[in-house]
Amino acid sequence: MSLGETMSDSGRKPEGGIKLTEEQLRARRSRSIAIAVTLGLLALLFYIVTLVKGPGVLERPL
Repeated sequence: MSLGETMSDSGRKPEGGIKLTEEQLRARRSRSIAIAVTLGLLALLFYIVTLVKGPGVLERPL
């Protein structure tokens, strides 16, 4: 298999690939939603902490 074959085949789905069950697809979606919510809450927490600290966060010795 050459690099050219690999590049041209990248747009096609493999035949006979792994088929997930409905239960596995629901579990994957649930995990994805949980990760997205967690990242969003973490970003919100960092934003709130920055606001609470105020402008003092920018005043530091060099």
